Amino acid sequence: MVKQRVKFTFLENLIKEPIVYQLGHKFAVVTNVRRADVDEAKGWMVLELEGTQQAIDDSLRWVKERGVLVAPVTGDVIEG
Repeated sequence: MVKQRVKFTFLENLIKEPIVYQLGHKFAVVTNVRRADVDEAKGWMVLELEGTQQAIDDSLRWVKERGVLVAPVTGDVIEG
């Protein structure tokens, strides 16, 4: 299993969509929210994804297709 940390940025039209929930159910990827800030107009979330590299790659492609901005995260983000 591989772990990968990413930052999702959601624009207003995506705030109410259950994208992280769907990601965990559509793909064999475990999601762990490390940090987040969401309001009515925008939001961001740092996630740790765990699964095979192929499942993570497929899930990130799917998220991007929905309009979520995805960026890699490096360094400590609430270590533990």
